[in-house]
Amino acid sequence: MYLRRCYRQWQGKRHGYWALVESYRTARGPRQRVVAYLGELDAQGRVALEPHADGQARVQQQELYAPGESPEPQWVEVDLTRVRIERTREFGGPWLGVLLLQRLEVLQFLQTALPIDRAEIPWAAMAAILVLGRLCEPSSELRVAEHWYETSALPDLLGVPAAKVNDDRLYRALDHLLPHKDALAQHLKDRLGRLFAVQYDLLLYDVTSTYFEGEAAGNPQAQRGYSRDHRSDCKQINLALVVTREGRPLGYEVFAGNRNDVTTLEEIVETMERRYGVADRIWVLDRGLVSDDHVSWLKAHGRRYILCRSAERRVKERAMHARFEQRIVTGLEAIAKSCQKQAQSPVTIAQRVGRLLGRNSRAAKLFQVEVDADTRGDDLLDHVHHVARLGEPQRRLLSVTQ
Repeated sequence: MYLRRCYRQWQGKRHGYWALVESYRTARGPRQRVVAYLGELDAQGRVALEPHADGQARVQQQELYAPGESPEPQWVEVDLTRVRIERTREFGGPWLGVLLLQRLEVLQFLQTALPIDRAEIPWAAMAAILVLGRLCEPSSELRVAEHWYETSALPDLLGVPAAKVNDDRLYRALDHLLPHKDALAQHLKDRLGRLFAVQYDLLLYDVTSTYFEGEAAGNPQAQRGYSRDHRSDCKQINLALVVTREGRPLGYEVFAGNRNDVTTLEEIVETMERRYGVADRIWVLDRGLVSDDHVSWLKAHGRRYILCRSAERRVKERAMHARFEQRIVTGLEAIAKSCQKQAQSPVTIAQRVGRLLGRNSRAAKLFQVEVDADTRGDDLLDHVHHVARLGEPQRRLLSVTQ
């Protein structure tokens, strides 16, 4: 739309006025129609319309001001305390995510693999929302449903209203998606290989864990084990991940939370070979994931491997073990001093020692504690044997006599 200067003769005088005109296309070419007549417009009216006099329409609006006339600046007071931003939407991340799903043909895969039922929103769309939520703002399904989705541009990009997305449907979408995990991994491997020329000759493998708040009684894999999150009070599961040299995921498996990392290697290697075929590839492994038996197993089947040891990690672990070791020594000395002041039963002393070793489990194996009674029948902490892990082995003896 643009402004047009119009004239008419009335009572022998020429009068000018302004009209708001809209240009539109028809089968016979472009046409214009008057949207509104604006009258002659005073100075304030011309100032208000001046910002709109831009682009090609400026040619039609040159007569807004008389020759030599310049618009007076118009000042407006704004109360900043009453200014707020409403209904903002996150656009960049969701838009890029949808584009990636299209390039990787994930949307087509989901539409083909997931069932079609009488639900108003297809399961493929719900699965896409899960994927985009993990990409843009990793969080729980509950947060995606109640907060993130409606604050993003996905309702417009996917055509799924925010009112139709809830945590129950997202959880059910996970149930529908799980049986197609291996097929989806194979699909992504093929698409990534074609789009980015990804090489699969070198694979990196490691294990991490995630814990649950609550009993997780319905999940048999949720067990208590070594917690990387320092939450030994919670049940957990172990997640085994295989990535390429560029860091792109190739596959993952879920193991029980009490399973030792070392026991997962053979299963992971055989799973990847069964899924993608046996190839001349190199496995890059953390030294803590491999035992002597595993090395022999890898060699026996002609598999190549690299064991990684981090010098910085080794120094850090030494410092951690030294700190736990010193805590145990200090605690045992305190227990020994308390025995000198007051006779205590062997059961009480053993409980105190057990709690001390439990709080410092990383260095507990370095100590052998024996609780006995002396010849007079008084109870005491008799011997504490401690063999240091670092440096030259040494033996310490704490003996208390009452």
